[in-house]
Amino acid sequence: MANRSLTFDETLYAYLANVGGREPEIGARLRAATAEMPTAGMQISADQGNMMAFLVELLGVRKAVEVGTFTGYSALRMALALPEGGSLICCDVSDEFTRIGRPFWEEAGVADRIDLRLAPATQTLQAMIDGGEAGSIDLMFIDADKPNYDAYYEMALVLVRRGGLVLVDNVLWSGAVVDEEDQSESTSVIRALNAKIREDERVSMAMLGIGDGLTMVRKR
Repeated sequence: MANRSLTFDETLYAYLANVGGREPEIGARLRAATAEMPTAGMQISADQGNMMAFLVELLGVRKAVEVGTFTGYSALRMALALPEGGSLICCDVSDEFTRIGRPFWEEAGVADRIDLRLAPATQTLQAMIDGGEAGSIDLMFIDADKPNYDAYYEMALVLVRRGGLVLVDNVLWSGAVVDEEDQSESTSVIRALNAKIREDERVSMAMLGIGDGLTMVRKR
C-alpha cells in the first residue's frame, strides 16, 4: 500500500501508457509527428490526453475552450470525446504549429467541431465575454503563455458555467515551483496562481501530479 503517488520508472510508465487508457491511433500519430519538433516538450502526455477525454465524456461537455493549442493533440482528444453537435474553441497565436494538427483533425472527422481562433487568447476570451457567452462554457483548458495565466484563469471563471471545469496545466513547472532560487516571471506567476486557487472560495480544486502538474477547478 502507498500513502503517496508512485514514482514512475520507464517500465512502469510504459505499462501505464499501454493499459491505462485508449489513445486513438490517430492521436498517437499526431504525438509522433510532434515529437520530431524542437518544441516537443510543450506536448501533453498520452495519459493526460486520456484523462481529459474521459472528463469530457464524464461531464457531458458540449462546449469547451482551449487556451494554447500547439500542434493540436489535446484539441483532437477532446473533440473526439465531444457528442454530436459539441464544439471546441481553440485559442492560439501560431499558424505554424496549429497547421500541423489540422490535417489530423480532418482525418479524424472532428474538424467541424473545432473553431480555431488565431489571435491573443485574452482578446478572444474578452470578445466571447462581450458577446454574451459568460456562463456558457462547460470546460476550459489553460495551457499557454505563463505570464497571462492569472488573466486566463479569471476570464475562465466568467465564461465557465456554475459546476463547470477549468483545467490549468503545468502547475508544477518541472519542479521549479519549489526551487526558491527560481524567481523567473513564469515560475513566479505559476506559484502565485497555485496559491490563489488553493484559497479561492469561488471554486473547488484538486492539483494532480499528472504530466507537468494539472489543477482541476470546479466553479461553485
